[in-house]
Formats: sequence, C-alpha cells, structure tokens
Amino acid sequence: MTSRGFALFLLFSAVARADEQDVPERKSCDERELERNRFYTDVKTHREISLTLSHKLLDALPLDEVDGRFIRAVKVCVFSQSQPTPLKDPLTLAAVSQDALRNILDLNESVIQNEEFVLCVSGGKLFPGSIPLAHRYGGHQFGYWSEQLGDGRAHLLGEYTNRKGERWELQLKGSGKTPYSRSGDGRAVIRSSVREFLCSEAMHFLGVPTSRALSLVVSEEPVWRDRFYDGNVIKERGAVVLRLARSWFRIGSLEILTRSGEFDVLRTLSDFVIKEHFKSIATNNPDKYAVFFSRVVNETAHLIAHWMSVGFAHGVCNTDNFSLLSITIDYGPFGFMESYDPNFVPNSSDDEGRYSIGAQADVGLFNLQKLLEALKPLLTSDQLSQCQQILREYSQTYHQRFRELFKAKLGFLGNQENDSYLIAFLLKMEDTGADFTMTFRQLSEVTLSQLQTGAIPLSMWALSGLSSHEYFRDWVQLYLKRLSRMKSDSDAARQHRMQGVNPRYVLRNWMAESAIRKAEKNDFSEVTLLQKTLTEPFVEQEEAEKAGYSNKPPSWAQQLRVSCSS
Repeated sequence: MTSRGFALFLLFSAVARADEQDVPERKSCDERELERNRFYTDVKTHREISLTLSHKLLDALPLDEVDGRFIRAVKVCVFSQSQPTPLKDPLTLAAVSQDALRNILDLNESVIQNEEFVLCVSGGKLFPGSIPLAHRYGGHQFGYWSEQLGDGRAHLLGEYTNRKGERWELQLKGSGKTPYSRSGDGRAVIRSSVREFLCSEAMHFLGVPTSRALSLVVSEEPVWRDRFYDGNVIKERGAVVLRLARSWFRIGSLEILTRSGEFDVLRTLSDFVIKEHFKSIATNNPDKYAVFFSRVVNETAHLIAHWMSVGFAHGVCNTDNFSLLSITIDYGPFGFMESYDPNFVPNSSDDEGRYSIGAQADVGLFNLQKLLEALKPLLTSDQLSQCQQILREYSQTYHQRFRELFKAKLGFLGNQENDSYLIAFLLKMEDTGADFTMTFRQLSEVTLSQLQTGAIPLSMWALSGLSSHEYFRDWVQLYLKRLSRMKSDSDAARQHRMQGVNPRYVLRNWMAESAIRKAEKNDFSEVTLLQKTLTEPFVEQEEAEKAGYSNKPPSWAQQLRVSCSS
C-alpha cells in the first residue's frame, strides 16, 4: 500500500449440478410448475414431492478416503463424508425466510407445516440425493496460521439448481460432529443461531453480498458453553440453521492445500472455482489464476466498503471466514456500530482490536496477501509480479468504492472536488457520540430549510446530537453549497434518493439480544418481528417504531458482550 494510499485509508477508516445440466430445455409449463413446487405438500391429499439435491462437487473434487466422523488429520482431499447428528426432540421450527423458500428453493409456503421438512432442515432426515459433506480448510486466525480447521459443526447437504438456473449449496450449521470438530461438540446454540439467521437475511435486504438463511430449528437438547471463556460453563439449548450460498469456498480452502504441498489438489480446486463461479474467465486462459485473483481483490474491496457503509463489523475476519466469492459468511460476534467509532470492536474475544471496524480494510489486504501466497504454486514469475501489482491497487479500489457509497448516502450526484473532504469531515465529528445509522437516516429525512436554519426537530435525536459539535454549522454550509450545485435536483428527490440507501433499521446487538432472551423461553415473536422489519430496512414500519427499533439504544445495551463462543 503506498504512503498516499495508507493516508487515505486512515482518513476514511478513522474518520448450478446437476450433472452439468443447464436450465432444463423445452419443458412444458406443467413440468416446470412441478419443479417449482418440489417438496410441496398438497393440503388435501398430503402427497409429498421431494426437493432433490445433486453433488457436482463430488464429481469434480477429491474426497477423503477415510470414512467416519471421528476427529483426525485429513489429507489430499477437499471434502470428507460426514452424517449429521439429529437434534433431540422436541423440535420447533422457530423461523423461516419466506423469500429464500420461494425465490431460492422454489418451495411453496405450505411446506413449513410438514414434519418431514422440519427434520430435513435440522439434520434428522436427508433430502433425496443428499450426500452430506464436511469441507476441509485451514486459516489464519488473528494473524497466525492455525493448520487444519474445516467444517467442525456444519454439513454441506448438496446443491439445488432453481427455476432461474441459479445453483445454491445447502448447508446445516450446528448439525453435529465431523472429522474437523477438534475439541468441539459440533453444536450451535440458540443465541448464535438467532443472530446468524437474522443477520444473514438483514444483510441481504441491505444489499450487501451475503450467504442466506432458510430456517432456524431449536431443540431442548442441552449444550454446554463457556460463553465468555471465563470458566463459567452454563447449559444452553441446541439449534440448527440451514444456510445457503452459491459457494462456501473461502481463502482457507486454498491455503491448506498449499501449506500441505498438495499442489495437484490446489490446481483442481482452483480450476473448479473458476469454472463454476467465474464464468467470464476462459478455462483455457493461460493467465486465468491471475485474472481470478484480480477479481477476488476487486470484489473483496467492494464488499468491505459496503460493510463500512452500513456500519457493519464482522468481528472475526480470519482467512477461513473470507469467501472466495466475496460474500459475507460465517456470522459470529458481528456488530452494527452505534455511536460512530473507528475503534469499535464487536467481539469481546478480540482483546487487541485486530478486527475493529476501522481495521477491516487493512485486514482484507492481509487476507488477500495470504490468498496470493496460496496461489503462488500456480503462477509464473511474471504472473506473480502482475498479482503483486494488483494487490498494490487494492487500497485505491477500496477507497474509490467507499467514496461512491458514502456520496450516495449524502445524496450527492456527480463528482465534486471536495466530496471526499465532506465525507471525512462528517465522520470526524465522532466525539459527539452521534449514532452512525440514524445520523445518515435523519439527514435523509430533514429538509434543507431545517438544516439551513438549524431548526432540527428533537425527534431527530441523532442529528440533533451531532449538531452540538462546534464545527457542525461549518459542515452544514459546505454540504448545502455542494447540494446547490446539483441544479436539476429537488429536496424531495434528494430525500427519496437518500432514504433508499440509508436504512432506518439494522440488527443492533440489543435488538438481537432481546429476541434471543425471548427465544430461549420459546417465545419467537420478536425473532419474527425483527425478521419482518429487516426485510424492509429502508421503510418506516409501525410495528418496528413501537418496538423502539429506531430509537436511542436502551441503557442496558451498553453492557452487552458478544464472543466467539457459540
């Protein structure tokens, strides 16, 4: 990163298989309708049509020769076969994403009334065609290489190609031990599962690239956890989330192969990822690995800039949690920043603040450096030099996307010389403790006349708080002058445009915690309310307002702690 690029960073951070099938051709409308409604339960006849999965992964990638889920060091493969361990009855289907149900898996909503569906999405029964797999990967955790990690409590069930021709991988999380469980029990608990389910869907509707969550099933099965690693082990309850993604491959998927000297497997997996997920890269292109690396660098920079634009801190930006497809995966001790603070750390396990929100772009660069090291055996010396130059351009790519997103948040059209300064100036007024999300939202709701006269309503609590800063009036004058240059724009158009990118609701930790406390008592009403609210985060909603989701966080929220324990 150049000195200029580093300075800019500080400025902005501190201030489908089915046997290689295509979409089915020339099928009748009736046949297509049947495929759309796989696993549909006809209410009158109770006739079931199964959702059938396939496994292109198995045909293309080496499988562990050793069978069984006992803990072991795994070599020369990408996956191990491993059967889920069913949760103990009674089971409760606590939440379902209707959007994922209909628009990803082509399922009719009535399927959730089917007991067999609940079993399939919790690991008690397999979908037809499913061959459960656990993925082998390694990773740099908190900056240090951690050898074999892998899916220690997740099972990849198979792939589904929907009616739009999209290929999605279905994965259970919390479904029991695998060869990669190490000392873990393979389970997830209600609190982490509620958070993952809600945040996956919330990020999708915020427009941030992410894995999705189909369902949340909870059990009475006891699971023991030392929540804050302080020796206080308590009994919690088990839960399983069915997650969906175009791919679960991550930087650590390639790292472990290079570290183990398994270069043939490295090439096989890299070729597969490029062929299946980077289709614009010709498979016979001699520079395909360098082009692939360039794409990942570019899209990772865009992803992290998008995180920043909504105040999202991932919390555990290890290389085993960074997707090769540059989507947000593995939701753990994440947090949406409340008061603007580049040093915000959502993870109480992160004592050094390595994964603070303001450090995410730098951590992205570190992780991409590790990806380049993993790809090095596949690159010629010229290609390696090319990739190193691509990496040097990462900072510029990140800052450019950061500026674009924050300009949109401020309602700017076109480019002006002082746009970057206006963004940095606003963020620099952090010492007022103004709420990040609601400051931008209320800027999209206030009129220019109110800004000009300083008559900001007290109901706009975040913006009103920011207005106490000694330099706020100076910033407002610069902001109004910038807007005045957009001659064809109107105040109403500005407000509408800004409200489309500045959410009124994000999944704050206190909101998730409130839902978790109820869920642990078998009351899933707030999970349902939050899910409904977060599917339309840019729209003011009566129920959400009554629940206080756009109000100042309650005082007890300051005491909340979230750790890696789940």
